[in-house]
Amino acid sequence: MIKLLLPIAILFATVVAVFTFEEKHPKSDFVFINRGDVFTLDPQRMSWLNDMQMAYCLYEGLVQWNPSDFSIELAAADSVKKSKDELSYTFHIREDARWSNGAPLTSYDFQYAWMRLLTPDFASDYSDFFFSIRGAKSYWNWRSEQLAATSNLSIEQVAARFADMVGITIIDANTIRVDLEQPVPYFLDQLALAVCSPVYKPCVEGWKVTQDVREKMLVEGWHAVKPPAMEKRNWINIDKATGRLKQKNVWARPGTLVSNGPFILDSWRYKRDMRLVRNPFFHTPEQTSLDSIEAITISDTNTAIMAFESGAADWLNGVNADYQADMLAQQLRGERTNIHAFPTFGTDFFSFNCREKLNNGNANPFHDAAVRRAFVFGTDRTAIVKHATRLLEPTVSSFVPPQSIDGYETVVGIGFDPNRAIAELKSAGWVDRNEDGLVENPDGELFPVVEILYTTNTPRYKWIALELRDQWQQRLGIRIELRGTDNKFFSADLRNGNFMIARGRWYGDYGDPTTFLDVFRSNGGNNDRGYTNTNIDDSLDLAAVELDPEKRMQMLHDIEEELFNDEVPMLVICQLLQLYMYEPDRVSGLTTHPRLTQQLWRVNINTSGDQQTYIPHQQTN
Repeated sequence: MIKLLLPIAILFATVVAVFTFEEKHPKSDFVFINRGDVFTLDPQRMSWLNDMQMAYCLYEGLVQWNPSDFSIELAAADSVKKSKDELSYTFHIREDARWSNGAPLTSYDFQYAWMRLLTPDFASDYSDFFFSIRGAKSYWNWRSEQLAATSNLSIEQVAARFADMVGITIIDANTIRVDLEQPVPYFLDQLALAVCSPVYKPCVEGWKVTQDVREKMLVEGWHAVKPPAMEKRNWINIDKATGRLKQKNVWARPGTLVSNGPFILDSWRYKRDMRLVRNPFFHTPEQTSLDSIEAITISDTNTAIMAFESGAADWLNGVNADYQADMLAQQLRGERTNIHAFPTFGTDFFSFNCREKLNNGNANPFHDAAVRRAFVFGTDRTAIVKHATRLLEPTVSSFVPPQSIDGYETVVGIGFDPNRAIAELKSAGWVDRNEDGLVENPDGELFPVVEILYTTNTPRYKWIALELRDQWQQRLGIRIELRGTDNKFFSADLRNGNFMIARGRWYGDYGDPTTFLDVFRSNGGNNDRGYTNTNIDDSLDLAAVELDPEKRMQMLHDIEEELFNDEVPMLVICQLLQLYMYEPDRVSGLTTHPRLTQQLWRVNINTSGDQQTYIPHQQTN
């Protein structure tokens, strides 16, 4: 026992030493641990949760989410008007909105940021989210053709074409209008994403200007001056070989980054720590009780937990230790108060390959919906979360997580019923004809050996796959094999349809059922299952143009009901959990809503034990 405890004691001492002697500034008001470092602080290039979490502190978009119910609040905008046909949104930017250098925040800042978001040169992962804006997809295609032809247009020429083609119109320095191709009921929700944050053009491009010009920009905005020549821009240029605008991302670093949110970037040591401090020019400083926020990067799970328990941090953002189930059990027994599990805006599932043929050319039994239904009826989800994951996640039978979208009723899909499973197999022609425990078709051929594809980066999916194997072999009379692979090969197999059943998980991006249901579109980029159903496609198209909110939600509910009672392109298992570590009598202001997008400037550190709450913005109509 002493030999076992000695390495742990050494590790604990090392953790304490690191966070005691390496600190070069007073401890920040709120310190948290990230499992991985931030990739970028350029909002238009963001796709990772860690990046966006910091973005919501550094930048402020036109609107933002209220974390209690994820309704839309005004942020940098103090008003928004929606046209009766829901095709036009006009935003007025608050007069006291400023950048961290004191310059005014203007409509031009948003137009410039959204041009970056919608220009192929900058390769944003979220560009197609905003093809709903009038002319955005046409502009994207035009620019792609220009790049294919190696056309060396200046950034001003590209920006002028963007302004001509895309429905983002500057009315004046504080007013901007966005016109859509068709109504998008969740457009404001999408606009609250970090990728829509404004950026300060002189900072992004690294303008070299005289002091007089700089002072004019600080008073009137950068749009009031003539941009410097390209050779006087440090961080952007044109690749003469390709015609592509090339961005150097050093602008989004300490000492150069200009932001407009409640905090500014004070320091960033890659893979070590990042510190934010108050933005002295933020329009409503009383909205946060914190003067400083610090993120510590610790990739090893066990080290992160020990660092938290040593007092080095107030919050551990994500617990993924092998013994996490034991920690939750301690909480249930009242032996631990600092571990918390929250259902998320995400779902764990296993996809069926729905194509007519497998990659080897053989007929695919899962092309038949009856076979897919049999496998779902033959699955005991409760046994999976009890014995395989051991986290007791909420089991679900449909894709959209329960209670995660206001006004959307949770769909009840196929549940556990072994007798129905056998009946579905029989209806598809698969019966145990010779009583050997295995099912055959009318020609006496055994059901093909079913391969379950899973990733090996975490034990979770191996344990789930083993549980599914045992359940299906016992109840369905079908031989099951497992194939584990790393993430790189797994992704390639999914894209190429090289699987029969494969593990998957999905997190929603915005507060609408379509963030889940659109993955079932026949030609959708995330349709790894190869599922094709023109009726579902047509129904999704009809729901997309329905203006009555209640009717639209019912239409989407009916679509999901058909998908998970009749079609079942996937076996949904459970709602994913997020595990945090914090002491509830010390830390408040973290949202527990399933979407779990944390706006850290809303956090309060309670030294007296009294619970505090954030001061909300004005809510939109």
